[in-house]
Amino acid sequence: MKRFEISNPGEPGSGLSNIGTISFSNKGDGVKNINYTILGVHREDKSPFKWTWTDGKYITIESDGSDFSKTWIIIENKKKSQKWKSTDGSNLVQTLELEKR
Repeated sequence: MKRFEISNPGEPGSGLSNIGTISFSNKGDGVKNINYTILGVHREDKSPFKWTWTDGKYITIESDGSDFSKTWIIIENKKKSQKWKSTDGSNLVQTLELEKR
């Protein structure tokens, strides 16, 4: 992951770079290896997941107990990078910037 940011609409966000990796297989599964501390809370996520891609605009991650388990809107989709946005169910907006390696 190139960058991860959490923000409230209209306010500056808290962002981190290079917090780990997300690996996707062509079979609709993958694994996360993520480790970060943001807003004073430490998170570690090394769990497998299932994923689906819908209409070329949405990606859904299904993974028990993971903050990343939700539907994400694909904001940018380039050959070597993607930018996704979602919410935490309240006002916080989460942004992921992914870079293909």
